[in-house]
Amino acid sequence: MKGGTPTATTYIKPHKQAAKRTAIQSLKDRFDYGLNPEKLGAVSSYLCAPETAHAEFMLVKGQYQAETGRTAEQGALCYQIRQAFPQGEVTPEEANRIGYETAMRWTKGKYQFFVCTHTDKGHIHNHIYYNSTAYDRSRKFRNFIGSSFALRRLSDRVCLEHALSVVERPKLHSKGRFLHYGQWQGAARPPSQKEQIRRAIDAALSERPADFADFLRRIEAAGIQVVHGRGGVISFRAPGHDRAARLRASTLGAGYGREDIQAVIDGKAPMRQPKQARPQPAPQRVNLLIDIQEKMRQGKGPAYERWAKVYNLKQMAAALQFLQEHGLTDYDALAEQTTAAVDRFHALAGEIQSTEAQLSQTSELMAAVVSYAKTRPIFDGYKAAKYSKKYLAQHEAELADYRAVKAAINDILGGTKLPKMDALKKERRELAEKKKVLYTEYRAAQRQMRELVAVKGGVDHLLGLTDGRENKAQER
Repeated sequence: MKGGTPTATTYIKPHKQAAKRTAIQSLKDRFDYGLNPEKLGAVSSYLCAPETAHAEFMLVKGQYQAETGRTAEQGALCYQIRQAFPQGEVTPEEANRIGYETAMRWTKGKYQFFVCTHTDKGHIHNHIYYNSTAYDRSRKFRNFIGSSFALRRLSDRVCLEHALSVVERPKLHSKGRFLHYGQWQGAARPPSQKEQIRRAIDAALSERPADFADFLRRIEAAGIQVVHGRGGVISFRAPGHDRAARLRASTLGAGYGREDIQAVIDGKAPMRQPKQARPQPAPQRVNLLIDIQEKMRQGKGPAYERWAKVYNLKQMAAALQFLQEHGLTDYDALAEQTTAAVDRFHALAGEIQSTEAQLSQTSELMAAVVSYAKTRPIFDGYKAAKYSKKYLAQHEAELADYRAVKAAINDILGGTKLPKMDALKKERRELAEKKKVLYTEYRAAQRQMRELVAVKGGVDHLLGLTDGRENKAQER
């Protein structure tokens, strides 16, 4: 708790061997905190006993080292996940079950773990410890780039499946080192002061200021305060900030120093292109719901019915998360975006077919032009021989190829003038590049269409509006 508001965040943290401590002592020190009876509200485990987990973890590591010859104590000995819940939303037992399910789905049942649910704070939270070495000694867990993002998405998914809320706009971590939860939920992060200043500089330079003084006036017109210091030092302060950022490349970034800006104003350097935002990892695909009644009529049994109900519940949780991330709280907006996504997908498919047809025709024309160039001297010789029957008998095959190639070129061109080979090569390169770009857009549009169709199908199912059209749209 901070200021009476829950500051719940889910994060993953590696634990290494502490200085002047053995590996097993380091593990025991970590686990003793989680198993502190004054904090503990509930505990559960998988493939180990919490009280002896430190020894059991090291036993697996020793077996791994003996079988592979690799040092198991290097790097992280174990990983800790913290998972917190808003005040009063869950009991310790419920929180522990959710933590166990989160850990099982995160480790896929391949690593030992135990879950300690603490109740000593104003909000209930889990401490999940799992071994960095797989139980079957086949591998070690590697903390990959984006693991925190993936873990938060999984935790949110599990909470939604259990009808619990997820934190959309919590406060920053007390140490200020972690991104706030709203970023991982898709909320737009307010730009920092430096980002605001860089945007204002780009906008001012795009207006082609006459000189540096004119540039500063445009910066002030954009709402950025210009601070003149001693020795001609210039700093900028964005609204809502107490300290100003100095105008120099080491502060604002490469290309944003005073000399760089003056060079752009004087026309000696091109205007700096804004840095492209780093793409966010693509969300997990949302699938269509299962028509359980139809499957039961086809002869499916009770076990399938139970599985399908759980599957549909998970897909509805995924659909709800998708709607929250994309701000689609209005049904009409969801329907409009779904229709637009389907139309865009099929439009791109048509454009790809047209481009591929043009590319194929251009390639055929190039091949025909090469054959034409090879056989044309034979025909010129035949013409020079005044269409001699003897010459025809000697070169009958080549002349037949010439006539066939010429007919093919006429069919492709339709009477238009034959372009030069360099122009054909350029056209083929452009068409190939266009095809590559279109396929990239096509795959993204296909993924977006499938997600929106699946989400809308789930919403229609809840509202009783399902008529099967979404399935047909996705199958087209």
